[in-house]
Amino acid sequence: MNRERVVMNERYELAVGRLAELADETIVPEPFRDFFVRTADFLMTALRGAEADNRALYEDILPDNYGASYGNPAYAVEKLGDYGFCLSAVYAELRGIIPCVFEGDDEGTVVLLELFLQLYGAFSDEALPTPHAVREIFRSYVCDYLADHVEARIAASLDPKLSFAAAIIDGADLSDTAYLCRFGEYVSENAIRTAEYLAALPESVIDEAAAVMTEGYRTGFIKAGKPLEKKKTVSLRFELGFERLIRAVMRRFRAMGLEPVLTRAAFRLNDRKQALRIGYYGAGPNRQFDYDHRNDLTLVLDKDYVSARLRDARSAYEARKEAAAVFGGPACLDTFGEVPFEPVNKPEVPELTERQQKLYTELTGGMAEITNRYIRGEERSFTIMALPLPSIGADFPAIFRETMVLNALPSADYETIQQTLIEALDRGQTVRVTGRGANKTDLTIALHKLDDPRRQTNFENCTADVNIPVGEVFTSPVLKGTNGTLHVTQVYLEGLYFRDLTLRIEDGMITDYGCANYDSREAGRAFIKDNILYRHETLPMGEFAIGTNTTAYAMARRFGIEACLPILIAEKTGPHFAFGDTCYSHEEAVPVFNADGREVIARENERSALREKDPGAAFFNCHTDITIPYDELGAIEVVSDDGSRITLIRDGRFVLPGTEALNRPLSD
Repeated sequence: MNRERVVMNERYELAVGRLAELADETIVPEPFRDFFVRTADFLMTALRGAEADNRALYEDILPDNYGASYGNPAYAVEKLGDYGFCLSAVYAELRGIIPCVFEGDDEGTVVLLELFLQLYGAFSDEALPTPHAVREIFRSYVCDYLADHVEARIAASLDPKLSFAAAIIDGADLSDTAYLCRFGEYVSENAIRTAEYLAALPESVIDEAAAVMTEGYRTGFIKAGKPLEKKKTVSLRFELGFERLIRAVMRRFRAMGLEPVLTRAAFRLNDRKQALRIGYYGAGPNRQFDYDHRNDLTLVLDKDYVSARLRDARSAYEARKEAAAVFGGPACLDTFGEVPFEPVNKPEVPELTERQQKLYTELTGGMAEITNRYIRGEERSFTIMALPLPSIGADFPAIFRETMVLNALPSADYETIQQTLIEALDRGQTVRVTGRGANKTDLTIALHKLDDPRRQTNFENCTADVNIPVGEVFTSPVLKGTNGTLHVTQVYLEGLYFRDLTLRIEDGMITDYGCANYDSREAGRAFIKDNILYRHETLPMGEFAIGTNTTAYAMARRFGIEACLPILIAEKTGPHFAFGDTCYSHEEAVPVFNADGREVIARENERSALREKDPGAAFFNCHTDITIPYDELGAIEVVSDDGSRITLIRDGRFVLPGTEALNRPLSD
């Protein structure tokens, strides 16, 4: 055994031994003793790993118990005063011990135990540490291990040999749902019921779904003229419960010469991106817990932290530049049908300061720039498709079957109809979109000028490859001249519910916004800024599209699940508008052609055009689609230079000659 291993074992034994002694000690005064004793009990449970009951690992933060959990910042502040938020953030970080134990990451386990014991030691002194001193202990931990965490995250995202989950999926008996407890993630009822449902399906059905996903990935490379033959790895992202399908996807990708990389969704503060889950993940025991800790970075975020994190990312990618060069991009399985979540904003959770918001956008922009330098946009692609979860209701089996059919819809018929729409759209200078009934939308979208309409087009004819299912035409609008109001009565974005969402647009940029989620207008604005603007002061309209998949809309209406649809499907069920980067972000210089041979010239706008001189002003590193459903849609009209108009949709129905077939599903 080498010296490093011996030292690690000694640190582990010392930490675990000290942890076991805490329950009988009274040297830390109340109310802090309760925090340390209860947290020590959690850590001891986590150290048992797979031997512990899965529920026991998450008991403390489950919704029924969350009101009295130190993971809840409101409770922590109530009990611990000025120390509360920081110690709640510490508790959230310590929960990362679960994946560390399951993956056999002894160093990751030890450093978390040592963080806890260092804080316990500080509170064991005769005089209590100040809240600032507690924060500095946490900050030192975050910064001391920043390079290790960044390096580990990037390595895990590129190296198939580090794919802990792949071995489970390859080797487990997937007909016995006990395998779910081996991942070190919360095993929800959805995961169990999904796994049971998939286990009962014929192999042919599983293989058909896997083929849709992998062929979509392959076709995305081919249509974009990107070199799939140069790629050796593909990232798989999914929610627990779908392992039988993922196994079939892995088998098909391997046959294509691509080794799957399965990376756990980030669980450390140094890796997390607010409350987003990117990778493979359990459904989560409590989404309010994730939301409450979206701003934990406030404790450490300053200029030095941003500089260090970007430096460490460059170093980690440089060390793995060969692996980055052969990485093809992600294949994502999205889900829908979760119990609706409308988060509670808590005063105990601090917002980033104005200075920190600027630093955060600098950090996300810098990370995206570094990633694109090593994983080149013009050489990578992706695919994404969605399937329902059992929590969608009693109709789950029928919805699952119909979604499978939806995902496999042939592209040819849509491509022809969509080309008819594009021919009309390309005759316009602007497009006007209006709502009806309770929907107050009135938007004018400015289009790029076509110098040679025989060889150029503004709209991409999007079929079923990277975005499954089929069904949209889209463009990057000209910002100047894009004006008006976008309104939807209800929408789910990244799993968050928005009521009466309203955005005001002037020259393509968001100038005002609001929603009816909260009694306070300012609370609603803060909710939007966090979760649509991603803390930017404004965002451009990066995309305007018309969804044509009326089959998807009709299915959702028949089952009453319109509000449950993920963006991936919802964006195909009406016109939609994306805010942030364009669909061609970091690939603006790569030519794109429709099947008719015409080049899509609308690949950027006035902001992305700054990419050479000022990348920080050009890219926003977000892209959020907001869809107006057909039943809220008044009209879509193309307005030409001479003021003449071509109506594409009127009162939620397609009226342009050659597109009438899209209305059939709406009439069934």
